[in-house]
Amino acid sequence: MSSILPLLQILAFAAVAVYFGYRRASLRKRNNQSWDSLLSRLRVDWSARELSDNFLWKEGIDVTAENAWQRMEGPNGLWVMYQNSRVMLEMADFAARNNPDVDKLIVETLRSDAMQIRVCVLMCLAQYGFSQASEGVRINAFRAAAMYTGMAARMTALLQNYEAGILPDFVAAM
Repeated sequence: MSSILPLLQILAFAAVAVYFGYRRASLRKRNNQSWDSLLSRLRVDWSARELSDNFLWKEGIDVTAENAWQRMEGPNGLWVMYQNSRVMLEMADFAARNNPDVDKLIVETLRSDAMQIRVCVLMCLAQYGFSQASEGVRINAFRAAAMYTGMAARMTALLQNYEAGILPDFVAAM
């Protein structure tokens, strides 16, 4: 019994050291990002332009829940929203780190949007796995799409106000 305790201490120390090493590497990677590297991570194989005539400039979508599900190509569009919301969150954090004049409320709102979209998409995909495209799945997908278009519009406003040079590339990527 007494020989196990030192082994457990070594294992615990090693686990903490690995965690801190991983954390340090991820922070270094985050700090070395550029606008171009962030933009290149946006998925372009599906766009929410299918859901709104004023996508990126105004919140909200112009279609019904049923029509939205079809236009987002079901789970494919949901997964793109999931991944792009994370990238837009990183873009907002990047803008806040590199421009002290960025409105902190917009950044916090974008963080909240990203988390809500990701949770909603995961719930919707789980529902879809159990019941295919039921009414509940389509309504949750519609809700995620509405939040996503709102987040994209806020991200456009943030870039327009603080990083106007990158805005055309962002619009093209979305």
